[in-house]
Formats: sequence, structure tokens, C-alpha cells
Amino acid sequence: MSELTFEKLRDAVAGQAVALRSKTTLQPAGGPGDKVFPPTYAVSRGDHKYATEERQLGDKVSEVVLLDSVASQANRAELALLEGCELGDLEFPVPYVDFTIDDDVADVGRLTVLEAPHRLADAIFRDSLLDGTLFRLSDIGRAITNAQPRNATALFHYSPTGLLFGMWDSTGPKGGLGSKFQRAYVSEIVGLDAKIGRKVGSRLDPLQIEREAAGRQIYAHNDPDQVWTLDASEALTQKSKPKVKGDGRPSEINHGNVAPSIDAMAGGVTISQAVQTIVISLAALRRLRFPGHSREAETAARTAVAALGVASIAYQHEMDFDLRSRCLLIPEHAPRVELVGRNGSPAETVDIDRSAAKALLDQAAAHADEQGIGWATGETRLQPAPKLLDLIKRSREVSAAQQPSE
Repeated sequence: MSELTFEKLRDAVAGQAVALRSKTTLQPAGGPGDKVFPPTYAVSRGDHKYATEERQLGDKVSEVVLLDSVASQANRAELALLEGCELGDLEFPVPYVDFTIDDDVADVGRLTVLEAPHRLADAIFRDSLLDGTLFRLSDIGRAITNAQPRNATALFHYSPTGLLFGMWDSTGPKGGLGSKFQRAYVSEIVGLDAKIGRKVGSRLDPLQIEREAAGRQIYAHNDPDQVWTLDASEALTQKSKPKVKGDGRPSEINHGNVAPSIDAMAGGVTISQAVQTIVISLAALRRLRFPGHSREAETAARTAVAALGVASIAYQHEMDFDLRSRCLLIPEHAPRVELVGRNGSPAETVDIDRSAAKALLDQAAAHADEQGIGWATGETRLQPAPKLLDLIKRSREVSAAQQPSE
């Protein structure tokens, strides 16, 4: 396999390819045949809580199970890029809101555009201040509000990851008619030949507290720190009556035995293998326009966004595939990228690793800057507006007040 050079990526973005594709085969950390646990979904009926479907794979039909969704994979890719930034490897604009300015919410830390659910269009940014001005009313905020696929210059300059992972400005002044940037990066992980399993559960209480011991008279304590009490005079009252905790049994306070049970709704799955499929649409990037710039500059901007996508592939691979409890997957090979042409010819496969991805992004960013369309180099630091801080504090007070009755 050849190396993915800047020149090769630029030519692909310019029109020699329609997509970059990366397919990674994975196996459970416990080895082939070990059980893994997919995400569960609320269902009103059905045999289990997993997202499964039949797919045509070559000449056979396979039952596949979703192990990580498109949205979840995008979040993991963003966190991989964020890690690269925090390590000092990758350099690109990452606006953030700094909550450390207030001791009461300092635990939130710095919330970046790579962590906010709706990226730079998120209400968290909308309700924060840039140099003392509400973000939407600032020069940068107005430019972002007016950004469109046909004029993506401002978003590229201040938050280029929004062009890669997509963004819908649904909380701005235009509401649902706010600008939309489609995802150029799409990824998911599925398990093939899925067989739904079962899991068992039980607990033996070393104190041997019996369920009838309290006579169903375990109360929520009026002191939240005490949690519970058997004395009705110490109980939290509700409409002048002692508040029974749950149904008053020891299990409500995590005491007593738990009878052995079998869970067939979310009992894990066995699979023949898992496959991560990433597609970066170069066709989508070519629809982004940058008015007032040359054709070469437009290609340079699109190439820089594509380089961010390549970096996310390499950095996510090295963050490992620990999707959730009991769902750690191991790749069977190093990351690789295919250049998918528009004429149906076999895709060209190229090598990519962390150091190569960093060099690629550095070159792409430098070339865009040379073409007069570089991205912002300084920090875009916002502070939460007083009303947002007040809302967070009130929410925490409500949550704390509700805790004893849960």
C-alpha cells in the first residue's frame, strides 16, 4: 500500500475520488465467540432491546446488530480530535465555553465545540458571552448564524469540524430554518451473524436481611444524609404522612438478597466479527462554497476539512474500541483508507497512522493559509452568561431537593 500524501488527498478532494472509506474488522477482547453487549433501546414489544436487522452481505443474508451508532461514532471521532489538540499534536480552531469562572459550576470545566451536542450552534454557546457580548450578537456569532453551505467561509475559519460532522442551527433566530450542513463523516460499528443471548443476575446479602424484616416500613429520612429510617418520627413527610421509600422493602435501600433471574431482553450477543465502516463524502465537501476565494483556495479549504477526517480515523483507532461495559473490541489490522473513485474501479488503499495524519493536517492547514483562507489561530473563549449560570445552579438545587424521595 502507498502512503496518503497531501498531494494525493488534494487531488482526491479536487475530483479524483468521491469518498474516503475506512473499514476495520474487529473481534471481542475475549476472543472470537465471546459475548459483547450492544446499546439497549426502549421497546414496547419484541424479543430484545437491541437494534438488529438483516443485511445482504455478498451472496448471503446476515443478521446484524448495531454496536455503535452514527451519532455515537461521530462523538467518539470528535473526542479523538480533542485529545489530539490537548496533547498538542493537532492544531485547528476549537471554540469553548469556560465554566471555571464560577466556583459553583467550576466542575463543568471547559466545554468545547467538540463536546457540545449541536456543536457551535448549541444553546450552550448561544447562551454564553464572547468578550462580554452574547455570542449570537458578536461579529463571530453573526457570521456563524449567516453561514450556509454556499458560503461556509466563517464556519471553516472558526470551527471547521462543523463542516466535517455536520451542524444544524435550529436554536438560532431562524429556528428550524437555520442553516444546515450535512454530515460529511459517517461511521458505524455493527456485529455480523448476531445471536441474541441471555444473562443471569443474583445477589447474596452477607447480612442475610430478610425482605419481611421491616414490615414494609422503611421510610425516606428527613435528613438527606441519613437516606432512610425505620422510625416514622424521623421520616420525610408527604401530605402529613411518613414518606415510604419505594415499596418499603430492604431492596429499596440496597439490602437483602436478590433472587436469581434470567434476562433475555438484554443478555448480550455473540457475533462472527464486528466491522467499523467510515465514509467521508468528498462529494459533500465539494458542495461547500467559499465566495470571494479562488478555485484553488476552495479546494484547499475542503482538503483541510478532509484532513481533519483522516486525523479522526487515526486518532480514534489509537483511543481503542472500548464502547461500553462488556463491549471492548480489538482491531485485526492497522487503520487504512481507501480512495473511492467515481467510475467503479477498485478503490486505492493507502496507509495512515497517527504521525502521518498529523503531518497531513499540518500541510493542509498551511496550504489553505497560503491560499488566503486559513482558519483562526487564536482562542475563541466564551464565558457562560449570568442567566445560564443561574439556570445551572437552580437545576442543581432542584436535583438535590428531589434526591431523598427517589
